[in-house]
Amino acid sequence: MRKTMRVAMLFAGAALAVPLAVPLAVPLACPALAYDGQTCKAPGNCWEPKPGFPEKVAGTKYDPKHDPREISKQAASITQMEERNRKRVENFKKTGTFEYDLAKIPN
Repeated sequence: MRKTMRVAMLFAGAALAVPLAVPLAVPLACPALAYDGQTCKAPGNCWEPKPGFPEKVAGTKYDPKHDPREISKQAASITQMEERNRKRVENFKKTGTFEYDLAKIPN
């Protein structure tokens, strides 16, 4: 009876150890199996278009044709943000307390 109990415990322990050991072994094997499938024209120049897409996007139906006014909106918002922050820093240097709300900062 003791021998069968030992064998059962051995198999139970092995069954628990295998799922714990497999995730540890998998990352070690992955780099050997990794292949990105790209062929580089030059060192560091490995970009390839997907099949069916043109080599150059400009002037094709895939060209996004961005509106310059839409692109400049972010630059305008950044300059406005910098101006607000400049006013907050000036007020902090004068008073020694930081005030986030510009309406509470005297001109």
